[in-house]
Amino acid sequence: MHSSAVLLIEFGSIILGLGLLGRFAARFRFSPIPLYLLAGLAFGEGGLLPLGASEEFVAIGAEIGVILLLLMLGLEYTASDLVSNLKAHYPSGLVDCALNAVPGALAALLLGWGPVAAVVLAGVTWISSSGVIAKVLGDLGRVGNRETPVILSVLVLEDLAMAVYLPIVTALVAGVGLAAGSVTLAIALGVAGLVLFAAVRYGRLISRFVSSDDPEKLLLVVLGLTILVAGVAQQLQVSAAVGAFLVGIALSGEVAEGAHTLLSPLRDLFAAVFFVFFGLHTDPASIPPVLPPALALAVVTAGTKIATGYWAARRAGVSVKGRWRAGGALVARGEFSIVIAGLAVTAGIEPSLGPLATAYVLILVVLGPLTARYTEPLALWWSRRRGDPDRGVPERAPEVREETPVGD
Repeated sequence: MHSSAVLLIEFGSIILGLGLLGRFAARFRFSPIPLYLLAGLAFGEGGLLPLGASEEFVAIGAEIGVILLLLMLGLEYTASDLVSNLKAHYPSGLVDCALNAVPGALAALLLGWGPVAAVVLAGVTWISSSGVIAKVLGDLGRVGNRETPVILSVLVLEDLAMAVYLPIVTALVAGVGLAAGSVTLAIALGVAGLVLFAAVRYGRLISRFVSSDDPEKLLLVVLGLTILVAGVAQQLQVSAAVGAFLVGIALSGEVAEGAHTLLSPLRDLFAAVFFVFFGLHTDPASIPPVLPPALALAVVTAGTKIATGYWAARRAGVSVKGRWRAGGALVARGEFSIVIAGLAVTAGIEPSLGPLATAYVLILVVLGPLTARYTEPLALWWSRRRGDPDRGVPERAPEVREETPVGD
């Protein structure tokens, strides 16, 4: 009874604290992710108030948080959207991978962490934060801008790459051999291909089966189906997150919209718990030694993300101003970088990887909204100083107008 009371007190305090931190972040219009990570550091081993009874409960909540993050991501896209984006924008995805994954891999090798850590850190530096970027675009009034579809295309390609990348990382950190790892990847690709085929061919039938006019029944069926598929995927040595992502893709239309509305509060709750859980497993004393490499990596990959967005927007025929805005918007890293690093932390492959990933995400989740807002004006100011005042002129017909962002 005493243990149960302590669990309720601890977990209730965590949820209340997260709610207050979220309100604080919303008041000053920035992402709450760094505050959640800092809260985890405060409650973890070596922090101010280490948890006891509720840590295992928080771990289960964190796993549900990852599953819901990927489910909601899958609900954003239909299978046909994914296929068309892949055909139209795959060069941008390849440039994104080359410019942003390679620095992470090289950093791990230079630090002497080995090839497995290099693959993990490559993913940490590669994947942008869809949640943070979507919020920033809304806050800046840029949802209707011409560069926004380019930004979303890059994010979609990253999400697609996650379906292949996560099973590879899962197999590597588990220490399985080449043959077992190949089987795991083959299963993952086979399942992904099967689900995409079923979603394109039978998406309406699947959605009709899940559909319900009663929000309670819809919530229970979608949530139960997602957790079930995620569990089966994990049992097959495929990432549970990939299973949840594929369920989201298979659902479309009114079912996807209804599920998105119902599950958004749950996702936000358990995602916040996930960030706290990651912080719990990071000793605050281990962060200062990795701050220099984390800061250097953040500076380099902020520059490569800006270059990625600029190149992708230029390829799409967007104006110079829009290219800079696209690049600045892609800088933020967040939830998926932590998900990837969390796999390595759980497996214990490199003690310093978790602290470095925490510091890296903290830097870029704060820097990302700033680069989204100020990259374009700074680039134009620098162009004018160099005596090139026409760099900001839109490169398309005058009658085609671009939505002006806040502060433009």
